[in-house]
Amino acid sequence: MAPCCSLALLLLCSQALAHSKGMLYPRESASRELKELNGIWSFRADFSQQRNEGFVQQWFRQPLRQNGPVIDMPVPASFNELTQDPALRNYVGWVWYEKEVLLPRSWLLNALRTRVVLRVGSAHYYSIVWVNGVNVTEHEGGHLPFEADISKIVQASSGALCRITIALNNTLTPHTLPPGSIQFMSDSSKYPKGYFVQKTKFDFFNYAGIHRPVVLYTTPTVYIDDINVTTTLKENVGVVRYQVSVVGDINYSLLLTLREKEGDVVTTGHGPSGELKVVKPKLWWPYLMHENPGYLYYLEVKLLAEVGGEPLEDVYTLPVGIRTVYVTSSQFLINGKPFYFHGVNKHEDADIRGKGLDWPLIVKDFNLLRWLGANSFRTSHYPYAEEIMDLCDAYGIVVIDECPAVGMKYEANFGNKSLAHHLVVMEELIRRDKNRPSVVMWSVANEPASELPPAAQYFKTVITHTKAIDPTRPVTFVSNANYAKDRGAPYVDVICVNSYFSWYHDQGHLEVIQLQLKTQFEKWYDHHKKPIIQSEYGADSIPGLHYDPPLMFSEEYHTAVLKEYHSILDKKRKEYVIGELIWNFADFMTDQATTRVLGNKKGIFTRQRQPKAAAFILRDRYWKLANESSCVHSTLKYNNF
Repeated sequence: MAPCCSLALLLLCSQALAHSKGMLYPRESASRELKELNGIWSFRADFSQQRNEGFVQQWFRQPLRQNGPVIDMPVPASFNELTQDPALRNYVGWVWYEKEVLLPRSWLLNALRTRVVLRVGSAHYYSIVWVNGVNVTEHEGGHLPFEADISKIVQASSGALCRITIALNNTLTPHTLPPGSIQFMSDSSKYPKGYFVQKTKFDFFNYAGIHRPVVLYTTPTVYIDDINVTTTLKENVGVVRYQVSVVGDINYSLLLTLREKEGDVVTTGHGPSGELKVVKPKLWWPYLMHENPGYLYYLEVKLLAEVGGEPLEDVYTLPVGIRTVYVTSSQFLINGKPFYFHGVNKHEDADIRGKGLDWPLIVKDFNLLRWLGANSFRTSHYPYAEEIMDLCDAYGIVVIDECPAVGMKYEANFGNKSLAHHLVVMEELIRRDKNRPSVVMWSVANEPASELPPAAQYFKTVITHTKAIDPTRPVTFVSNANYAKDRGAPYVDVICVNSYFSWYHDQGHLEVIQLQLKTQFEKWYDHHKKPIIQSEYGADSIPGLHYDPPLMFSEEYHTAVLKEYHSILDKKRKEYVIGELIWNFADFMTDQATTRVLGNKKGIFTRQRQPKAAAFILRDRYWKLANESSCVHSTLKYNNF
């Protein structure tokens, strides 16, 4: 394999980011309108042998129903879970979505002053979008937003009807994130002609569809494109540094107003960049670390310009949390105070919506996190919806924000093509989440084959690039490699380690956990001298299955594994272990396998969000940890939940 052209790729992607558009979350204001397109769309899967009939017949040129039968499909949702057709559940290839909407007349009449944008929160995996039969954008990647300016198309139309067509392909290759491969079965005595399956090396179901909201929104033609905010503390003064990007004209003025949550003005500023100083600021604190966690100020940015001799205004309001993050060789500090991660790993996995955004499920999950006394989670193994991240900001839930680099097990996953895409994904992730106080660390991968020779230069490049874009946050990736053979570990700020002692090996032997976990921590720290998070640990349990003495898959074995881990974690957290994240928050769906009974059962909650015995063990522990490190009377909060 050719060596990675890291410097050239780094320069290329840095230039691309410098010229890329912002990705501000669509918010209504005095100058911006919003139209949600969630609900029922027309849907059709292309079951032709080459999966290309839709392109050959150009399904995007006329309403989808005129090209053949369509079915109703909700957006956002995963199409895999919503019919009784096994062929659609396991479908790999192109599917087609379509929605016809009426646009407000005010959006269409003044092209000189109004800009119309189509935004997709995420669609898995590769998307091509047409509006009224015109190609407007393409996007690779299944977990981050993309958008297109469709003003000229809809404003030139003779009517207000807007037809949106999205072709979506969920095929994974060695160079996608996550990677995969297509395996063709050529034995005609066993498989039909042209038979193939999608192979992956990650342990969750490859849900596909339009997973997050689709919206149309407007801005003025001279508009606020992006806002970048960083915060620091100098004694009793909070400093909010800002940079505002404006598109559409070079002649404009900017007024910035920082308000408290209650609406009182704190300070103001002018111009595209500068500092706002807050005396005795109300800091953004993690949940249970302060009596007022998740405190947010609101930064209103008002743009004034002129179009066609008439004044024009654009207004955007951004939540801002004032906080600092710093890492030493043995501690993780938030606002100068040691922070210990006691939380979970999650999956965006509902019952019938797959990875589709589901507000009742989101609210339930946050209530369960607070019931547990959890202060953090990792977005395993892909970025979560912006709506989830909003609640993390507001509630003070600390986030390790992970990109979808999971299943990188072969040398082919570490080549130049993979690297170039990986850098772009990190750019998109940081562009989306850079202003979030809840995000305290970036994770660039989960359990890659980081012992392979190409991994050293690969992760050096990805981590260096990530730090160049955002120098304010530490960077990690999650490893299950040997401490001495991991070629990416020298470049991270925090060591994240996954281990499943007495589960995937030494099955049933609880007595070896403490020795093996103690050895793991000591070897990693002696070798790298960096703080360590136990980023995954746990065991499968079938709810209601009991056995004593504890046997694997019983709830008793699950709780026994946790207690053995906790014994060593209690010793090492006094030294250099800075966190523990249980695997997993809730049971979730996987591909069918002899080791999985309708999915992964390592959740402390069932997929229906009912607690197993392990949840109560973890709840007792997390509230005790909170009481040790917090200045608030957490026992009172414990009883309230």
